[in-house]
Amino acid sequence: MNLTDSTATQIRAACSAAASAAPVYARLPISHRAALLRALADALLGARETLVPLADRETRLGTTRLNGELDRTVFQLRGFATQVENGTAQPLLDDPAIPGAPPLGRQRLTRIAVPLGPIAMFAASNFPFAFSVLGGDTASALAAGCPVVVKAHPGHPGLSRAVFDLAAGCLAELHLPEGVLQLVQGSGVDVGLALVRDPDIEAVAFTGSLRGGQALWREANARPRPIPFYGELGSINPVVALPAALQAHGPALATALAGSIVLGCGQFCTCPGVVVVRDDDLGQAFVRQLAEGLAAATPHAMLHAGIRAGFNAGVARLHGHAAVKTLVAAPAGGEAPGAHLFATDATSFIADEGLREEVFGPSCLVVTVKDLDETLDVLAAVQGSLTVTLWGADEDTPDNHRLVVAAQRLAGRVLFSGVPTGVAVTAAQQHGGPWPSSTNAASTSVGYAAMERFLRPVALQDAPAWLIQRRGQA
Repeated sequence: MNLTDSTATQIRAACSAAASAAPVYARLPISHRAALLRALADALLGARETLVPLADRETRLGTTRLNGELDRTVFQLRGFATQVENGTAQPLLDDPAIPGAPPLGRQRLTRIAVPLGPIAMFAASNFPFAFSVLGGDTASALAAGCPVVVKAHPGHPGLSRAVFDLAAGCLAELHLPEGVLQLVQGSGVDVGLALVRDPDIEAVAFTGSLRGGQALWREANARPRPIPFYGELGSINPVVALPAALQAHGPALATALAGSIVLGCGQFCTCPGVVVVRDDDLGQAFVRQLAEGLAAATPHAMLHAGIRAGFNAGVARLHGHAAVKTLVAAPAGGEAPGAHLFATDATSFIADEGLREEVFGPSCLVVTVKDLDETLDVLAAVQGSLTVTLWGADEDTPDNHRLVVAAQRLAGRVLFSGVPTGVAVTAAQQHGGPWPSSTNAASTSVGYAAMERFLRPVALQDAPAWLIQRRGQA
């Protein structure tokens, strides 16, 4: 389904409607926000039989995956509703007055948080439910009390419109302003630029490519009044497989890693793109087992031709690299690419920035190291990453301390078991790391802390009781 690009006038109208709705929505009783989030979840569930086939036609992700993703989206909408009711969206920290002059004395200070206002949300191609019209960014912004202007992804325009229509119906039934959720669409860059530049937009949430995210991030900062840009841009998600883990569970770990690399045809932001192993018998056996698993894998078709072209270019670059050995180059199966596995040494990986670029799809690069020091050097060469996985760092040892410090330096989530694909929606989740994995390492785009991106702290000094009781909502 092809939809006409939104015009400059339509984009301006959507942002203006969101701005008009912002003070109304922020002042509503907290129960209204929760009711909206639950109504949106119920609407998605009720339309499953229509939405999932539509999503499959546009994305080719398969009904099993899409049904699971719809369930995840419903779960997080309901989860944010519960968090709102528990007071998470209206934090309050009260310091009572102390007689006397500063620094010992002080007046009463009450720290609250207020909604930023209209949020521009750029939907992602690879999660047509969970990171799209009613995905985590929209849910967290609505929970924080902010209207949302969604930039639909051109990879699933029909689904985006169908989900938005459901949401508009929920707003109408709950007698909420239609400006609480708006939709703009278009495949060209002009739509996104106009949205980021609009003076009524107070922050941007983006999930997508490094190149596109950088361009929009610059626009957000080049405005006469710069605004926060919360972008998730790209990640190679290193996995460090230590000898202790391979000795105990080598074959099982190789199978799990192969499955993670091809999951969703490798089109996950947490797909493991680099695995670091020792250049010894255990490491070599593990790499052979990983290669066997990838050679036997059957990835499905990629989301669209642009992503497939980028994947083909990425693996071609590695195939032609003098310091890289091709271990697996499975043949493509029609529209589905084959899985790829490459290998290089630590010195080459550290020296060549191109070997540290993300290849979005079912591909992974093995980096062989001689010892712990080389492992740390490899991790130090990586820029920011959403995740780092440390298999075998379970004991309290000086070496493991060094590994954990290195992993925490470059990633927002450090795993000690399992694989990085699969991101739980929970209060303790952190989905965001140093550049270039995200533009703000202090924030998360998954989990209930995501709403903090769209709240601004305000200190009230000697505020009247009625204002404190209303959490600052006048």
